[in-house]
Amino acid sequence: MESVVVAPDLTIDHVLQARERINPHIHNTPILTSAYLNERIGAELFFKCENFQKAGAFKVRGACNSVFGLTDEDAVSGVATHSSGNHALSLSYAAGRRGIPCHVVMPKTAPQAKKDAVLGYGGLITECEPSTSSREAVFAEVQAKTGAEFVHPYNDPRVIAGQATCSAEMLESVEGLDTIVAPIGGGGMISGTCLTVSNLAPHIEVFAAEPLQADDAARSFRSGRIIADDAPVTVADGLKVPLKENTWHFVSHYVADVLTATEEEIIDAMRITWQR
Repeated sequence: MESVVVAPDLTIDHVLQARERINPHIHNTPILTSAYLNERIGAELFFKCENFQKAGAFKVRGACNSVFGLTDEDAVSGVATHSSGNHALSLSYAAGRRGIPCHVVMPKTAPQAKKDAVLGYGGLITECEPSTSSREAVFAEVQAKTGAEFVHPYNDPRVIAGQATCSAEMLESVEGLDTIVAPIGGGGMISGTCLTVSNLAPHIEVFAAEPLQADDAARSFRSGRIIADDAPVTVADGLKVPLKENTWHFVSHYVADVLTATEEEIIDAMRITWQR
């Protein structure tokens, strides 16, 4: 079952507790700059490089907070989740650190490299069709069979509090920020960012960014209700999941706007990033 704590009840104390809990298991990732991009954009940019994080993604923060926050009794049957890749990898890493099993439902179309990485950390994969409805149906079967603790990829308050530690680190390291842009798929990272910023630096505007071909968050933001795409197609494969009630709370209350990028813009930005 998901945590009985709902996201609106999260406080900055949950973030501080998460930082202490996960500190031995993650990196405080570097913040890099680019004179080329500053000139091109006309602003001073700071990049929180979670690509250098343990397991290769920010999702390890929420995964570790969830796994290491479990009581021994709750942890005995392990953890389970459904994920397109990064949360699966991160939860497998965290479970391995604690020595408990991790059951993962992944779409058949997930990159083989991500599947191999999950297996490398000891995760146990069950495949599903590449749609939200299939993913959730197959997961229900896996959880019923294993009795494992469900750790939702982004809608779990424990995950949101863990992801919030990323922006907390950034606020400590960079003075004078006026804007933060964070990616949005299901909304775990943007929710954590809103949680931290609204408590520690409420003058900072928070923007979400997503692919135009998976723009359910932008359409939800403009309509005032959650609108889900069941099977969007985009090169940004980790952002193809819909918002849920807990993450929607933060998006609808604290995000200034949701920005979108075309596939060409995403690929061009990736190319520039690696070249510069």
